[in-house]
Amino acid sequence: MTVPEGTWVLARLALRRDRVLLPAWMAALALVAITSAAATKGLYPTADSVRQAAGALNDTPAMVAVYGHIADVSSLGALAMLKPLTTGAVLVAVLAAMLVVRHTRAEEEAGRLELVRAGLVDRFAPMTAALVVVIGANAVMAVVTALGLSATGLPVAGSCTLAAAWLFVAAVFAGVGALAAQVVTGARAANGLAVSALGAAFAVRAIGDTTAPWLSWLSPLGWAQRTRPFAGDHWWVACVGLVVAGALMAAAYGVLARRDLGAGVLPERVGPATAGRGLRSALGLAWRLQRGSLLAWSAGFAAYGLLVGGVADQVGGLLDSDQARELFTRLGGQSGMTDAVLAAMVGLLGVVASAYGVQAALRPAVEEDAGRAALLLSTPLGRPRWVAGHLLIAGTGVVVVLAAAGVAAGAVHGARTGDAGQIGRVLTAALAQAPAGWLLTGLVLAVFGVAPRFAKATWAALAVFLLLGELGPALGLADWLIGLSPYAHLPHLPGGAFAPLPVASLVAASAVLVAGGLTAFRHRDVG
Repeated sequence: MTVPEGTWVLARLALRRDRVLLPAWMAALALVAITSAAATKGLYPTADSVRQAAGALNDTPAMVAVYGHIADVSSLGALAMLKPLTTGAVLVAVLAAMLVVRHTRAEEEAGRLELVRAGLVDRFAPMTAALVVVIGANAVMAVVTALGLSATGLPVAGSCTLAAAWLFVAAVFAGVGALAAQVVTGARAANGLAVSALGAAFAVRAIGDTTAPWLSWLSPLGWAQRTRPFAGDHWWVACVGLVVAGALMAAAYGVLARRDLGAGVLPERVGPATAGRGLRSALGLAWRLQRGSLLAWSAGFAAYGLLVGGVADQVGGLLDSDQARELFTRLGGQSGMTDAVLAAMVGLLGVVASAYGVQAALRPAVEEDAGRAALLLSTPLGRPRWVAGHLLIAGTGVVVVLAAAGVAAGAVHGARTGDAGQIGRVLTAALAQAPAGWLLTGLVLAVFGVAPRFAKATWAALAVFLLLGELGPALGLADWLIGLSPYAHLPHLPGGAFAPLPVASLVAASAVLVAGGLTAFRHRDVG
């Protein structure tokens, strides 16, 4: 089969555009798996401790719903990779789908693809280039992950199986992203379809693992778990994923061959002839553009909060080695252990809330890139007011999603323990993570104000901060280097001490970044 004309040129262009984002996120995912393997070996040093922890996890329905079953309770590798296998599969799926949409439908929506195809570029070249870049990058990450896991002492076969599971999930959702980009006419709608498909796959897998195992075979995430890394290594399951990925990509090519440039399978809905009262202000417009995203994120956070609240007091059997028992005795027995688990899970929510803040704060950059900002700013609407509307949605949204998770987790945990006061404790712990999200939001605005073409590189900053703050201690990094991450300065609540100075410093730094970004945006050209 002949490669479409212009594919390799567009692939090089895509790699250049994503030269920061791709390496940062791929390195982060590989390091998470490698660090988890090293940490688990230290936490469960004996075969008995491995079996007890794995058995306790399999006996906890909430954990099974989120991460799945451990196929071999005697396997250290299976225990170590329980969380990385599922969370990594979800993350590579999101990244693969959104990158394909970014280099196909987003370019088409912005009008750049029409210019590109005016040259010696085949109509199939943009999608082929996007798929080559996404699958190639994930293949590199898979190799690095397999080598890293093997270097920790885990079996080579299991390491390769886990890497292959990530790779075929990425290929499947690259196909989902490619097909979604043909179905609808907007990049945001295509991303929404892809994420909805991922959510459905996760839900089907969770239901299957907790009630009807056959259902898990209907989900790509279920296939990833059925490869059984370090527990039999069922390589053949990867073939199922590759076949489905090929079918999705073939369908995407088929639709692309039959549609006009700028069109989609689903026609674009015609809006009302006049704008409503809510669209007569910059804040109202920002809310209209971002409300769907905020509501979806809030629902996801609330669902995760329900799971956190349900599993927090069931950790007693998960950490029963001598080292873990001694540690949590010093922390205050079972109560201290529960608070430690809540603090860890709330900390993860803080990172994900920062991702929402970055996404929402990037909206002005998207509007400017599409040419809509110049039209808006040609009216009496001032630049600070326009940006401030989106900034307010982003900053408030960070608080809203954290509050949704905090209330849900606190309510379930309080109901299980009979202590209604847990709602306030967990909600406070969740809201204490907001300053890190505000800092990332301010960083987006600062970069947007100075050099808008690099605004999306703040995703790489999020990945770096995550590595430094969450994995820095486990990797033995210097304290000053870990201190560069805002997550290293957040209080470990509930159960820990609240230090107001670090939190105030994060808020102050956020304000400085916002002020600098607004000032720079006022004095630069738009577009």
